[in-house]
Amino acid sequence: EVRTLIQTIQEHNDQCRELVGKDYALITVRRYESCKRYLAELIKLKYDKEDLPLSEINGELVRAFEFYLKTEKECQQNTVIRYMKCLKKITNLALANEWITKDPFIGIKFHEKEVIREFLTMDELLTIYNKEFSLDRITVVRDVFTFAAFTGLAFIDVQQLSAEHIVQDNNGNYWIRKPRQKTKNMCNIPLLDIPMQILEKYKSHPTCQKKNVLLPVPCNQKMNSYLKEIADTCGITKPLSTHVARHTFATVALANRVSMESVAKMLGHTDIRTTRIYARILDKTVSEEMKGMKSKFILP
Repeated sequence: EVRTLIQTIQEHNDQCRELVGKDYALITVRRYESCKRYLAELIKLKYDKEDLPLSEINGELVRAFEFYLKTEKECQQNTVIRYMKCLKKITNLALANEWITKDPFIGIKFHEKEVIREFLTMDELLTIYNKEFSLDRITVVRDVFTFAAFTGLAFIDVQQLSAEHIVQDNNGNYWIRKPRQKTKNMCNIPLLDIPMQILEKYKSHPTCQKKNVLLPVPCNQKMNSYLKEIADTCGITKPLSTHVARHTFATVALANRVSMESVAKMLGHTDIRTTRIYARILDKTVSEEMKGMKSKFILP
């Protein structure tokens, strides 16, 4: 039997599908499926075939795939790298099973571009929290965003949050103790007054009772759409998204002298180097603010 590339990816993706919620997040599986679709398109375009034997997978195809993603699919550099990592996982699988004998990625390296992570200042966050909205759907999105900004939970973890994830310590303080859906790393996050008030506000909400969750979280697409309305209403020019809440938590915590190690633990980061990204953001912010201060102290 001649084992082929698209066939191997499909088998891999089918297994991942069955492990969604256990070993894989749904968004990861969808990325692998997009990778398979794009590779199939490239093979049809470049070789006029439906599939290729694994023995024909080489550095030329790998580079052609990178070029195809950048030109035909107009993917940004970091998105391209994510798809290339998907392909590399398949070739590593083929190497481990001795379906191929040579690594097609030899000599090929990829460099991610550093992304500037947007975040809100505490004043901006409180402006959103204290703003009154006439529409319930906007109010819910505002409250969910605020809750995430005061806990650092990713969107999917806020959406899945249930009563079993709230624990009380010996001093009577409440904590969120929940494994991250993405990495399974345990998050230990103290519940401050504002997120506690938000949980209390929605404890009898019909959606929460029906789904056995603590907050009536809309889908990510609706959240991001309504957050744009909230930003416009509050006079905030920064592009708001659900992930901005997580970034806000990290930067505000570091700015208030919470240790890097504690922030990493609360965010559920597997590597503290990921947390250091937020410290670099703060350094840039300090530099920009000092420039404004410098202009006020010009020597005669």
